[in-house]
Amino acid sequence: MSNNDSLNMADLGAALNAENRADLVNVLKNKLQDLTGKHSDVMENLSPSVKKRVDVLRNIQTQHDELEAKFFEERAALEAKYQKLYQPLYTKRYEIVTGAVEVEGAATDSEATNKEEEKEVEEKGVPDFWLTAMKNNEVLAEEISERDEGALKFLKDIKWTRIDNPKGFKLEFYFDTNPYFKNSVLTKIYNMIDEDEPILEKAIGTEIEWYPGKSLTQKILKKKPKKGSKNAKPITKTEQCESFFNFFSPPQVPEEDEDIDEDAAEELQNLMEQDYDIG
Repeated sequence: MSNNDSLNMADLGAALNAENRADLVNVLKNKLQDLTGKHSDVMENLSPSVKKRVDVLRNIQTQHDELEAKFFEERAALEAKYQKLYQPLYTKRYEIVTGAVEVEGAATDSEATNKEEEKEVEEKGVPDFWLTAMKNNEVLAEEISERDEGALKFLKDIKWTRIDNPKGFKLEFYFDTNPYFKNSVLTKIYNMIDEDEPILEKAIGTEIEWYPGKSLTQKILKKKPKKGSKNAKPITKTEQCESFFNFFSPPQVPEEDEDIDEDAAEELQNLMEQDYDIG
């Protein structure tokens, strides 16, 4: 989204009100064409000598763009190559973290009588590995509340996958059976309009199947009934609250029939940028 900072908020508002995401792309392209038209007007006012020099500069830029296109192509192939080379390392990490495989020298004598050693025997893998890793990430740490930590202790792996149709990437969060939600995998998909100069089209998250009363994204508030009220029972109210798990309910662009002013459009843009940064 940051690549579109040159677009003013009126244009963004129009883009966000477009009938669908394809229209959003067209709005952005039309804006760029408008800018190109203005540059053409400038060219008409140049002297012949300066215009000739600018034409040569434009030719240089074209050559640059052709080289850059090859760079993006080779970079994508290189990233795909190394993603395959990384995979065995990720598999080994998963096996050690979950305790499926023991590393040499880490096993403790099962007959040890020392309490500290007995505790070590009982622990498998690396407890709270992903929770600790996420809390040590500057961006993610701000998204994790104390209430989230209990659920994130059950997180056993995170996988990243490139997707090609549509362009983008997928994040998969694998959880052990836990008392918070039924899902074993929570997924977040980012669809991009252009992978080389990424513009976020939309993000799609898994719907979390919370167990009754266990939702971390909502708080249930109880209020006493007003004096003289016929209803003596407390009034319950559900309220959204900050949680890492809101990550799986990304901000959505309004439908065409919903109006959005410039302030709302700017706020939506900021939320989408923040969501993309976290991803």
